[in-house]
Order: sequence, then structure tokens, then C-alpha cells
Amino acid sequence: MTTATERTLVRYTATDGIAVIELTNPPANTYSYDMMRQLDDAILQARFDDNVHVIVIRGEGEKFFCAGAEISMLNAVTPGFKYYFCLHANETLLRLEQTPKLVIAALNGHTVGGGLEIAMACDIRIARRNAGKVGLPEITLGVLPGTGGTQRMARALPKNKAIELMTEGKLMSFEDAQELGLINYIYESENYWEKVMEYARGFCPPNRASKTVGRIKRAVQSGPEVALSEGLAIERELQQLCFQSEDAKEGIAAYTEKRKGNFAGK
Repeated sequence: MTTATERTLVRYTATDGIAVIELTNPPANTYSYDMMRQLDDAILQARFDDNVHVIVIRGEGEKFFCAGAEISMLNAVTPGFKYYFCLHANETLLRLEQTPKLVIAALNGHTVGGGLEIAMACDIRIARRNAGKVGLPEITLGVLPGTGGTQRMARALPKNKAIELMTEGKLMSFEDAQELGLINYIYESENYWEKVMEYARGFCPPNRASKTVGRIKRAVQSGPEVALSEGLAIERELQQLCFQSEDAKEGIAAYTEKRKGNFAGK
């Protein structure tokens, strides 16, 4: 994923059906062009590995998931490069969002600016209690949340609330973010990572039909972007793929035989 002269800014491991992508640029795990390139590589590696069923993204350490872009990098480059960087970052996060595998963001610490933009491109967000805040404070720099923040926030919340949070640059506790629906779960600090991984394993075979999980994600991600009739057509095509799968046969048989399904991810 990196050349001999590059720093490792994204650490990738895959075991037991789960790919863990760790942002590693202490102290705040801020991202640069190099980190985005490495993140892109890791996403592609997980996407095309048939043995990976779930992707988990976390930040190194306990203080930060990610604090967004490196300000020193933004100071050092031209406006043209900044535009190119935003374009590349948008493509990376779209790839993450469209990958037909469940993606979990483990918010182990502060998740602000571009860090929240990465987290919003994930499917499930699980925070560590009392570990940090979330928000999009880019307004204080005179810029907007330009790595998909304005678009994903407006899709996640009522538009008036999204505008309020971004124009005021508000930072919220994880608990307040959960009340708004930006965070799915908050786990206690003790054994936090073990609990995240236990949750992730619940979507892997034999516990779940993992390809069906991915198809549900695809239907939800793609359907709302088109007319209802076209969304229903997407749903029918994905359902047909499910009906043809080994896991659907196993699931229906398990229901009929009154036993727990033993899924293979096929």
C-alpha cells in the first residue's frame, strides 16, 4: 500500500472476515493527500477481498478518530491543488459509501471536520462514551465542509438543522449527536474495541448473509438518488440476486426447519 519512502498513514489488517482500516497520523490523525491515497488503496483492497465481509475504520490512539485535513498542508498548496485534493477525497469517500460491504466507523475520540465527513460516509457509527466531540467547524476557517460534509449532513438531518450546525460551527457531544441520529450507538470505554469487533462479527458468516447485507446497503444508497420507480427497479434486481444465492436457500430452509441459519456469504 505504500512505497519504501512513504510513511504508513493508514494501517490495514484483515482477520475473521473483518478488515480494520486505522488512520494513523498522531496526535490528531489528520489527513493529507498521502493519507487519502492510502485510504483509497485500503478501501479497494477490502472491497475486492472475498474473505472480507465487514470494514471497520478507526483512529489510532484514544483521543482522536480524525480531526480533518492537515492545516499545514492546506497552507502550503495552491488553490488549484486544493480543488484537486477535494475532488480526490470525494471520490475516495464515494468509493467507501458505495462499497457493497457494511462499513462501521469506530469513533474512539474527537471526530471533527473532515473526520466527521469520513464517518458520515460509513454506514454505522459507534462512539466511545465521553471520548470526544463531533462537528463540522470549517466555517471558523472561512471555508465550507468540502469533503462531502454539506451533502451528507443535509441528507442525514433536516436541512435547517444541517445549516445551523455548519454555519455556527457547532461541536456536540457524542450523546447529542446520537439524539440527532448522526451516531447509532455509544459503547462504554471499558472493552470498547472488543465490543465494536463483536458487533462487526455479527454481520459476518455464519451469523448473517453478508452479501445480502451489502445488497441492502446498495439499495438504500442508490434508491433515494433516483425516482421511486427506478429505486424499486434497483430493489427488484438486487432481490433477484438474493433469491439466487446459497444464503437465501439456507435462510428459508432454516426458517422452515425452525433452526438458526448457518450462512456462508454466498
